[in-house]
Amino acid sequence: MRAWPAPEVPDLPGGTAADRPALRLYDSSSGTVRPSRPGATARLYVCGITPYDATHLGHAATYLAFDVLQRVWRDQGHRVHYVQNITDVDDPLLERADRDGVAWQDLAAEQIELFRADMTALRVLPPDDYIGAVEAMGEIAAAVQRLLDLGAAYRVDDADHPDVYFDISATGRFGYESRYDTPTMLALSAERGGDPDRPGKRDPLDPLLWRTERPGEPAWESPMGRGRAGWHVECAVIAGSRLGTGIDVQGGGSDLIFPHHECSAAHAEALTGQQRFADHYTHAAMIALDGEKMSKSRGNLVFVSRLRAEGVDPMAVRTALLSGHYRQDREWTADLLRVAEKRLAGWRAAARRPGTEGADGGAVLAALRDALADDLNTPAALAALDAWAHDDRLAGELVADAADALLGIGLR
Repeated sequence: MRAWPAPEVPDLPGGTAADRPALRLYDSSSGTVRPSRPGATARLYVCGITPYDATHLGHAATYLAFDVLQRVWRDQGHRVHYVQNITDVDDPLLERADRDGVAWQDLAAEQIELFRADMTALRVLPPDDYIGAVEAMGEIAAAVQRLLDLGAAYRVDDADHPDVYFDISATGRFGYESRYDTPTMLALSAERGGDPDRPGKRDPLDPLLWRTERPGEPAWESPMGRGRAGWHVECAVIAGSRLGTGIDVQGGGSDLIFPHHECSAAHAEALTGQQRFADHYTHAAMIALDGEKMSKSRGNLVFVSRLRAEGVDPMAVRTALLSGHYRQDREWTADLLRVAEKRLAGWRAAARRPGTEGADGGAVLAALRDALADDLNTPAALAALDAWAHDDRLAGELVADAADALLGIGLR
């Protein structure tokens, strides 16, 4: 699958990477902010879209958060190996295609292209590996068969649809990633695509690995018979095959904490025997509109493409979304966008000024690095840019490069 073009990222001065503040990042599995210590190559997996409603501001906020993470790691001297999937066959996509009377493949292709355009406009660094579920179906099927062979999976006793499920007792630690109790997990499973009431399951929380073929649905050949992969195992396999074991960060929106990230971690751990799929499980918060979470069911999604079509500067959208902390549920409003546009105009004016001799903005660069090393504190970083913009002594070039390299905000 083709990703989108990479924006140029300026190199920044300031000593060696070892001299720069170490990143501390929130981990959902421990509920703490703790150091991120990748090796020479930082390994990042962020769950991608199901391409039927791209790109709303909830999507954008999530990918911007992990874009900033990439930029901080790069500034600290790490190479980043970034993998993202696309769930280009799944129930919501099929339902939307049926509703609109279009082929599901055409709908997916249209929405993926729209997503690429939006990510390009927002200057998001692309993944190194951008993998669709359809292109990975063969390797996912092989992984499901391996889970059956290991005794970590089973078929339900259903003559018509002998689907394959994962046994959550297989790893002995199911639930560590989310830290939710069983009633909460059951409620979220029912709400977020699970089937806790399916007859024949060993445990109501056991997630689907392979859905056997149904009339009118797409299906692929596999050792388990024709069918298609479950959602969670898709990410476990794509991440594991491209990044290996023990990755640094598994990321996504906070609505993926359970069941998606809990289950994908359990699948990966059962397949490899590793104790922990990711060092950090990190999640971006939700974006609301008029006091309600944006969602397709409420019909209140705000799309990046529509804002762009209305003439909104993508850098203003980026600034508005970064003005709140990535872990803070926050609201999108017209005022938020107006403030972002005003800030952006002020920063761009400051980027053009020569400043006074010796006032090159080095302290501002240090403030940006300190803020972002503190669990990607973008509100503090933007406040440092505001202070720079109001100090006529400070030159523009270095800070403009820093805003670009660290925050992805183009000021020229």
